[in-house]
Amino acid sequence: MRVMARRKFIALSLAACAVGVIAYRVHSHYDPGGIAYGKGRRQRLDVYVPEPRARAGYPVVVYFYGGAWQSGRRSESRGVAEALAARGIVTIAADYRVYPDAVFPGFLDDPAAAVRWTRDHVREFGGDPSRIFVMGHSSGAHMAAMLATDPRYLAAQGMSNTSLAGMIGLAGPYAAIPTSDPHMDEIFPPALRDRALPLALVTGHEPPMLLAAGTADTDVDPHNSDRFADALRAHHDVVELKKYPGYGHDTIVESFSTAPNTASPVLADVSAFIHAH
Repeated sequence: MRVMARRKFIALSLAACAVGVIAYRVHSHYDPGGIAYGKGRRQRLDVYVPEPRARAGYPVVVYFYGGAWQSGRRSESRGVAEALAARGIVTIAADYRVYPDAVFPGFLDDPAAAVRWTRDHVREFGGDPSRIFVMGHSSGAHMAAMLATDPRYLAAQGMSNTSLAGMIGLAGPYAAIPTSDPHMDEIFPPALRDRALPLALVTGHEPPMLLAAGTADTDVDPHNSDRFADALRAHHDVVELKKYPGYGHDTIVESFSTAPNTASPVLADVSAFIHAH
């Protein structure tokens, strides 16, 4: 699994982009800034709001980028967030603690807290707090799936995983932790790994899920999505499995922004899933 390069930003901006999306960002020389959802340095998020702002009741996505649980910045989520907001979806792009500052299960506290912040505040941006989806790419998809399958993390925030409207995973490692990275034994201590895989946590009480994977993904085996979908179906959960011929690990997320929005089958399928639930 590739580790995405970190980027530093020093600015203070309220930016409106060409597709009619407003992204609130606050940057400082100490951290990437943004709206605080906690007291930690990386507990920050951006909100991408569809236009017109006057409308209320938009569905909501809380999105987590990938980075092998070790790197990443929410600025790297901009293409996904803008594309979703242009489709009428309030999108929250959240940072979270990464290794070595956090390991399993501690790093899941931040995504759960970001979802709680979203529930408490998304009405201010026209979003419907009863229609919150969690979504992620790669390790971010793993975290979104963990929130959807293990009730402990959202319960600690006074929420239930069953209150989620759905989960969308892009190229996620749901059935096996990648072993090629030398830090994985530290990020996922072997004694705790039986609680670290969404596949092993399915009970039949999960929210609807969309699992998307590229057939040419050489970083995360697309069979992770197959196996997870099989487990969900065996427990009579609602799940859609989408496979994209020729798409690789990065292509599946890059397609949101590198092509016109109407040309991305991944974006079209994600948007359709959200508006259907």
